[in-house]
Amino acid sequence: MDAPEEPLPPVIYTMENKPIVTCAGDQNLFTSIYPTLSQQLPREPMEWRRSYGRAPKMIHLESNFVQFKEELLPKEGNKALLTFPFLHIYWTECCDTEVYKATVKDDLTKWQNVLKAHSSVDWLIVVVENDAKKKNKTNILPRTSIVDKIRNDFCNKQSDRCVVLSDPLKDSSRTQESWNAFLTKLRTLLLMSFTKNLGKFEDDMRTLREKRTEPGWSFCEYFMVQEELAFVFEMLQQFEDALVQYDELDALFSQYVVNFGAGDGANWLTFFCQPVKSWNGLILRKPIDMEKRELIQKQEATLLDLRSYLFSRQCTLLLFLQRPWEVAQRALELLHSCVQELKLLEVSVPPGALDCWVFLSCLEVLQRIEGCCDRAQIDSNIAHTVGLWSYATEKLKSLGYLCGLVSEKGPNSEDLNRTVDLLAGLGAERPETANTAQSPYKKLKEALSSVEAFEKHYLDLSHATIEMYTSIGRIRSAKFVGKDLAEFYMKKKAPQKAELYLQGALKNYLAEGWALPITHTRKQLAECQKHLGQIENYLQTSSLLASDCHLTDEERKYFCQEILNFASQQADNPGHKIVLPMHSFAQLKSLHFDPSNAVVHVGGILSVEITLWSQMPVPIDVEQIAINVHFSIEKNNYRKTAEWLTKHKTSNGIINFPHEPAPFPTSQNNLPALELYEMFERSPSDNSLNTTGIICKNVHMLLRRQESSSSLEVSSGVTLEDGAHLLKCSSVTLEPGANKVLFRTQAKEPGTYTLRQLCASMGPLWFVLPHVYPIVQYDVYSQEPQLHVEPLTDSLLAGIPQKVKFTVTTGHYTIKNGDSLQLSNMEAMLILCHTENRAVIYSNTREKSSEALLRIQSSGKVTSISLPAAPAYHQIEFELDVLSLPSTPASGGDSSQPGLKEPHRNHPEKPAAGHCMMTTDHKVSIDCPWSIYSTVIALTFSVPFQTTHSLLSTGTRKYVQICVQNLSELDFELSDSRLTDTGSSTEVQLVALNTQSHQRIHSQQTVFFVWELKWTREPPPALHCQFSVGFSPASEERLAVSLQPYTYEFQVENFFTLYNVKAEILPPLGMEYCKTGSLCSLEVSITRLSDLLEVDKDEALTESDEYFTTKLMYEVVDNSSNWAVCGKSSGVLSMPVAAQATHRVHMEVMPLFAGHLPFPDVRLFKYLPHHSAHSSQLDADSWIENDSLSVDKHVDDALDSSSIKSRGSMHSASSTEHRGLPMPRLQAFPPGQVFNSSTGMQVFVIPSKEDHVLEVSVT
Repeated sequence: MDAPEEPLPPVIYTMENKPIVTCAGDQNLFTSIYPTLSQQLPREPMEWRRSYGRAPKMIHLESNFVQFKEELLPKEGNKALLTFPFLHIYWTECCDTEVYKATVKDDLTKWQNVLKAHSSVDWLIVVVENDAKKKNKTNILPRTSIVDKIRNDFCNKQSDRCVVLSDPLKDSSRTQESWNAFLTKLRTLLLMSFTKNLGKFEDDMRTLREKRTEPGWSFCEYFMVQEELAFVFEMLQQFEDALVQYDELDALFSQYVVNFGAGDGANWLTFFCQPVKSWNGLILRKPIDMEKRELIQKQEATLLDLRSYLFSRQCTLLLFLQRPWEVAQRALELLHSCVQELKLLEVSVPPGALDCWVFLSCLEVLQRIEGCCDRAQIDSNIAHTVGLWSYATEKLKSLGYLCGLVSEKGPNSEDLNRTVDLLAGLGAERPETANTAQSPYKKLKEALSSVEAFEKHYLDLSHATIEMYTSIGRIRSAKFVGKDLAEFYMKKKAPQKAELYLQGALKNYLAEGWALPITHTRKQLAECQKHLGQIENYLQTSSLLASDCHLTDEERKYFCQEILNFASQQADNPGHKIVLPMHSFAQLKSLHFDPSNAVVHVGGILSVEITLWSQMPVPIDVEQIAINVHFSIEKNNYRKTAEWLTKHKTSNGIINFPHEPAPFPTSQNNLPALELYEMFERSPSDNSLNTTGIICKNVHMLLRRQESSSSLEVSSGVTLEDGAHLLKCSSVTLEPGANKVLFRTQAKEPGTYTLRQLCASMGPLWFVLPHVYPIVQYDVYSQEPQLHVEPLTDSLLAGIPQKVKFTVTTGHYTIKNGDSLQLSNMEAMLILCHTENRAVIYSNTREKSSEALLRIQSSGKVTSISLPAAPAYHQIEFELDVLSLPSTPASGGDSSQPGLKEPHRNHPEKPAAGHCMMTTDHKVSIDCPWSIYSTVIALTFSVPFQTTHSLLSTGTRKYVQICVQNLSELDFELSDSRLTDTGSSTEVQLVALNTQSHQRIHSQQTVFFVWELKWTREPPPALHCQFSVGFSPASEERLAVSLQPYTYEFQVENFFTLYNVKAEILPPLGMEYCKTGSLCSLEVSITRLSDLLEVDKDEALTESDEYFTTKLMYEVVDNSSNWAVCGKSSGVLSMPVAAQATHRVHMEVMPLFAGHLPFPDVRLFKYLPHHSAHSSQLDADSWIENDSLSVDKHVDDALDSSSIKSRGSMHSASSTEHRGLPMPRLQAFPPGQVFNSSTGMQVFVIPSKEDHVLEVSVT
């Protein structure tokens, strides 16, 4: 039944390893089933749920089925998972009871006893059912009886550990179902075994890792244990989990190396500190490098061996995961970190050995990636591999310098011996690359074989790296490689090839502000330019180096002497000028004008003092320093008076210049500042601090590409302007540091002078500052004489003395004795003469020159002001008092509105006041001695008061009220208020009711004056009045001049009372008081107070046999909504024009509220019928019913148009027949002609009694 035993094959650590499953029992049976089983098992994936909250994964299970032997069972302490049997299966197809009892049962018992002895609980019994055998046996029991016996004998509590596989070699649905059930059970048991055994292995591994602080702990032993776990994950095709194991080992070892460098070293690290004797690079073409693995296992591996093996395993897994570009990224990090780790561990490395190892490793990684990717993928992912190309180029360059392959004379004997030692350390070429023509081993050996071969390989690598960097846009890196290439060309005595690369590198250094690399590159560039004979470029570079503070004093003096030597040699042989930029020679720091405002008149002296900061290390004798000045005449130059220029120029005359940048516009000075912030990373479990550091938040601004569009630093690009205007200073010695240079010039021609260039000459050498920035200008003016008159206050007030300032700007004119200003006098404005008026003379810089008395003579129409003598370009200032007579235009009408027609008003700054002062302009003609034409000036005076009048009535008595409002900011004393009739009417008397003769009026205050009108006969139709009141400022003492009173004229028309309207409200019959909701009687009485007057003669007047009549319209309106008017609220009546003629109207009103209610308003209008042939067809009432009255525009705005409508207006359908007929008009009476004696009266209204029933529900 058992097959003959075969020796076990050795374990090969490749990814073809599969989990081991042992098979006991009928080996022939298993052999027949094995093909189907090996195909069906990995077909369906299973979900693998792992411990510690790790995410579940779907895996395809495969197994390596081997014959069961006791030697396969793991012994105590064995940590090898690859040789660990995860499941044990017993196969049988026994269907005979006798056979079962005789052989199968005993064999099963022995099998289980061996498993129990080794504590293996992962087993399965498979009973194969075969219908062919059942037909041949007649005394067999049913299948279930054998299975039941097996389950009873061996599977007491685990009945599921015995499964049945029916006819496995047949093709039927029953067979397929049996296979599915068996495979599901097999996969489940395998996953259970994996989970259990891997979990136990991980716990043991974790325990071993926690003992790493103990003295006897070995990293190599722990490495082999965790790698065993990685092998299992790789066996299960869980490459990501396998990679995690190697990454953890990598991080653990790196941390130990860092700790060793900090002084906390582990004992086992001494094994990795042994000297490096082999540097054959990474080996990535084998799945597992068994040689290096054995060295690690024996603790004989060097640091490079461990790193090489660890990275080779990571590379294999990354390629399985199809992440080849991560291999390149990790490889570059590994190579740099290995160099640092060797330094930290102080490992002895022969010179050049590490360069060989890095070079071989870079090419090995690149060839490994090229072997698994096509050309299109490689070209599109150059950004991931170009770092390796650059690193390999750098190391090959180091090897060339080390082995003497770059020197002019070639390698010497010492260099050759060193080359032989380096090649010996490479060892023999590995078999897997022996047949490769371009293997890293062959490339390195060939490059070190001769000077020509090295140059070929180095140039090929350099040009390829530059091309790759350029293709991905990393221009900065490309030019850095080019700088190394330039150094190579300089060693090879090929400066013409090196110059372009040096210029490119310098351009990037300047753009990013790297000071030391700039200095170093400029030194190389200067040497290159000197060899090439580029004199101008060499002098420019030398001036930059002479001013470079990063060089020693000796080096700076050397380059400065180079400049001086050239200047002295060429002085004897005059030739063309060499123009160089000044920023490297000297810097313009500041400039000072005298006068400080940089404004000077024609003939004046202007001084310009500049501060130059010499950057040369020694004193320099300069033949001449000149400032090129550009002259311009502007079109609006007439505006540039001394005053205008003074206001628009700097006050102190000092202009500071910013630090001049290098020729390239982008430098470190104008880059944004570093934004550094602290960073803390804490543990999510206990909030303990894990790491801390500094992070730059604006790194995208600092490290972005900054290319300049300016030309390379091969020529100065400075042009020397030729100008007719120059400020010169000769024979100047510039000491190192600050130097002051003074220029003086006399202004000749008026205009604007702009400082364009600053030049310093030494023989043929000219150092030029091409543009002086910020723009510096000085102005020369020739000014015409001017006269300016302005008030000393914000506004001039009429009626009181006000000060006015006269400013005479002499310009180019000289004021002589006897020159005077002739002012034409005006009746409405007086010029007050004082004996103590003085004039002050100022220079054009506002310095006081002298002071003199002012002589003023006034005649009938002319006032003469004698001017003191003053030179040209000076100012004469003096003050005069002027007085404008207060006046107010006449106002007509009887309205209470002001009625003033003001020419124009000023807009006050305080809109809350609601009023603005009336202004008056006075134009004064002035004759000046320097002109034949008169100068006309306008002075605007504001009237401080605003006056209104109103007519007040009480019955037939009339009063005139004058309202005076102070709109100014001053307080005034009012006195002698008068109101006179200018119409010379003797019938009217004005009786003053004002008791105070003197009264103070404050700012924004109002004062009222009242007069009563009395007459003996019929008053005139119009009354012409003039109001006058004396005023003076309250805050000042008595003035020397007498002030004119303030006057206000107005007119009052039709002020006599014609009608008296009286209303009376009576309660209902039988009641003492009016009650809300009850109808009350309203009686309106309209009484004529005079006979026929001139004002009555209008269209409404009708003559009858006995008397004249006029038509009036009344209307009752309650705008306060206290009353409801019942019935007609308006009507038209014929009123006799006779004294005491009375008309009464009765109507009903209903009070809506209780309390003391004011009477409704009773309004009275003139009813003017339209004179037409059709007007006689309609009576007055029909006009009201038609709701088509036309109210004259003179009716008070307060009249509500809706109140004119009567109750008949709702019958609008019947009124359509009158549309198109002429409409009558209503005219309001002027104020004072109608007196309402019921105005202000009230009636007491009591509330009505109502009984309310309140229902209350109580529960």
